[in-house]
Amino acid sequence: MFKGYRWTIVLFLFLANAINYVDRSAMSVALPILSKKFELSHFESGLILSSFFVGYALFNFVGGYMSDKIGPKKVMGAAMGVWSIFCGLTAGTFNFISLFLCRVIFGLGEGPITATTNKTMNNWIPLKERATAVGICNGGAPVGAAISAPLVAFISLWWGWEASFIILAVVGIIWTLIWWKTVTDKPSEHPSVTPEELALINEGKEELITVNSTIHEKVSLLSVIKQGKILALLVGLYGYNYTLFFFLTWFPSYLVDVRQLSIKEMGIAAMIPWIAGAVGQIAGSFLIDYIYKKTGKLLFSRKVVLVVCLSFAAICVALTGLANTLMSAVVLMTLGICFLYLQATTYWAIIQDIVPPERVGGTSGFIHGVANISGIMGPAITGWIVQTTGQYTPAFLLAGGLAIIGALAVAIFVKQDKVIKKDSEILA
Repeated sequence: MFKGYRWTIVLFLFLANAINYVDRSAMSVALPILSKKFELSHFESGLILSSFFVGYALFNFVGGYMSDKIGPKKVMGAAMGVWSIFCGLTAGTFNFISLFLCRVIFGLGEGPITATTNKTMNNWIPLKERATAVGICNGGAPVGAAISAPLVAFISLWWGWEASFIILAVVGIIWTLIWWKTVTDKPSEHPSVTPEELALINEGKEELITVNSTIHEKVSLLSVIKQGKILALLVGLYGYNYTLFFFLTWFPSYLVDVRQLSIKEMGIAAMIPWIAGAVGQIAGSFLIDYIYKKTGKLLFSRKVVLVVCLSFAAICVALTGLANTLMSAVVLMTLGICFLYLQATTYWAIIQDIVPPERVGGTSGFIHGVANISGIMGPAITGWIVQTTGQYTPAFLLAGGLAIIGALAVAIFVKQDKVIKKDSEILA
């Protein structure tokens, strides 16, 4: 299976997603140190965690739209360069305002990554390998987050928190330089792609295009994103993102505040759920492709994994807030993150299955951008809940409840249309 230059592209994007999550997770791990240094309240800490998503959500859409217009190579290269620079500049912040502004621009840089990854996969990966490839690419996220927790904790203890952000910035810049030298937007443009591989990449795409759009008929982005099934998928992704970002931003502080762990112990404990998430991400993609091969039902293979796993994740996360011991909390959160990542690939696979190819980047960016408003609201709301109630339990229950709502929305409203109609018509 893993032969051909397309898998080199997958490796690049796996590394990009790993670097992405190491960089964004670094703040959550360093926050207990920064909160003391800058004398931040819980609510102010929540605003710092939310500030990243202000820029991130905006450029989810901008990045996706631009990847359709100018190609994913330029967008991904520019994004990695910008976020790496501002990751490094985080080390020079000196108070709440400077840290807040730096995190907003850092988020702008990271915003395009998911939609641009999806666009690249749409260009480079054949239909029958798509869920697996997307799963491997996105599997870099939990791997990066797992690495980030102990890495940033130990670097911060040995050389200071500033050193961790500078080192991560250098790694990102090196990746950017290699990306610009070795990648093209489309496989037909790359000298290492053989005619046989190009034929394999294009296999089955024409049939999918005839399902998703009338041949030779352009479909506007607006007519795609106002479909009920796209909005339902957005609700599902919002519930998933809220739960994931709640864990990403506040779980390390929960371990320090409630479970009384040291920074070193927190770094190790926070790593465990991410390892399970990495396994879940890649296993979920293989599971989806397996169900598709057995049933021949493309959308069903995505939906059944999404709905079942997101529901189980919601239950585990909610129960974590009620856990009595450190062990039970870590076990439940580990299961919750594993189930979250088992279904994480499905959103992007579904978009590629039900959206015309020329609108994959824009649609991915729109859904990702709106859903990531959860990243703006969630950390701030959690900080407010903890500050006003003195407890994390209501925050865990809220995250679980939103994930359940998302699973129900996808189960009921996401369906496959036979044909997408003209620009002037609302899609059924």
